[in-house]
Amino acid sequence: MGSSQAIQGPWTTRRLIQWIGDAFARADLDSPRLSAELLLSHVIGCDRIRLYTDPDRPASPLERDSLRELVSRALKHEPIQYLTGEAWFHSLPFHVDKRVLVPRPATETIIEQLLAHARSQPGFGGRMNSGEGLTIADICTGSGCVAVALLKTLPHARAVAVDISADALEVARQNASRHGVSDRLDLLRGDLLAPLDGHPMGLHLHYITANPPYISDAEWDDVPPNVKLHEPTIALRGGADGLELVRRLINDAPSRLRPGGMLLIELGSAGADHALRAANESPSLRDARICPDFEGLPRVLVARRTE
Repeated sequence: MGSSQAIQGPWTTRRLIQWIGDAFARADLDSPRLSAELLLSHVIGCDRIRLYTDPDRPASPLERDSLRELVSRALKHEPIQYLTGEAWFHSLPFHVDKRVLVPRPATETIIEQLLAHARSQPGFGGRMNSGEGLTIADICTGSGCVAVALLKTLPHARAVAVDISADALEVARQNASRHGVSDRLDLLRGDLLAPLDGHPMGLHLHYITANPPYISDAEWDDVPPNVKLHEPTIALRGGADGLELVRRLINDAPSRLRPGGMLLIELGSAGADHALRAANESPSLRDARICPDFEGLPRVLVARRTE
């Protein structure tokens, strides 16, 4: 986007997508063309489809300056979602920034498993298609994507979302307001399940979901730079074997669930077998299993509280 413009013509949408996409591909960034489209549509202030319905639109000097800065940051592995301030999860847009993890498709496995169970259990908390009477606690909520997505899908359910980070809870609050579920979502700050003490839903939950930190110390060196350098470390590292917080949830969650209630915890694939063994050894849990994510990787531990 420099001195060659006079020779090659104006920097149109078509040229910019090609140029940015090529730069991202050379840097081995994920989904280079999609990332180029997301940055350009963000700067222009339009939907991605507009990029293709008006491909010959020339960029203004201010737009080119903005793109230069964003592309430079992306080439240093800053997540595209932080640059645009938005990520999509369960077909919903969520505000994200460096205070929270970027929501990922693998986490949607929690949503899919919970909804499949709820809709297969007549009488378990009322009318399942609307979630009437259902109570959910989402632990390590981050951006609030799991809790908010569930409440959008189950318009009569209620939830409490917990995080140790006040900054993360502020982002979750923004997302709850954006999607109109604030009146059905309580946000609590604290360590794992402790903030549920004294809460009206704290001991009779239908579901507990959690996406705790689960990257082990041994895996940390191999974490991609876009994650290691930019996403909050407190939401990533799970101790020596990655299961420090997972074990605590397996031990403590059953007492918060009503009989037959379900625990769903996202895991790293390396720790899945150990987590499953811990759940099977718990006298308060039954029917433990590991569910694969969209890539077929072992991703979510699901278990039921004993009757």
